[in-house]
Amino acid sequence: MDIPDWFVWVALGLIVLQALALVPLARRMRGPDPALRSKARFDLLEAVGSMLLFGGVLLSLFVAESFFWIVPAGFALVTAVHAVKGVRLMRARRRPTAGS
Repeated sequence: MDIPDWFVWVALGLIVLQALALVPLARRMRGPDPALRSKARFDLLEAVGSMLLFGGVLLSLFVAESFFWIVPAGFALVTAVHAVKGVRLMRARRRPTAGS
């Protein structure tokens, strides 16, 4: 199967955007608020997982098939981070507020 050349540029662009997203995440991780730092850690793990996912696809398609193991690792990381974020969101919604 012949992969179009534009796919490479789209995938590289997505990887670059994920890498650029790491800069504000690093700044948020150095902030004084512990809740914000915790959220930044999960966002960092999500960005790294996405980079593994896109990078694994590119490497397995254009370098060698043996790099395909990176794709499931990135997918598992992104899935786990989204599951934890969802649990935290549901737990935050379930807590009663001070006014009610």
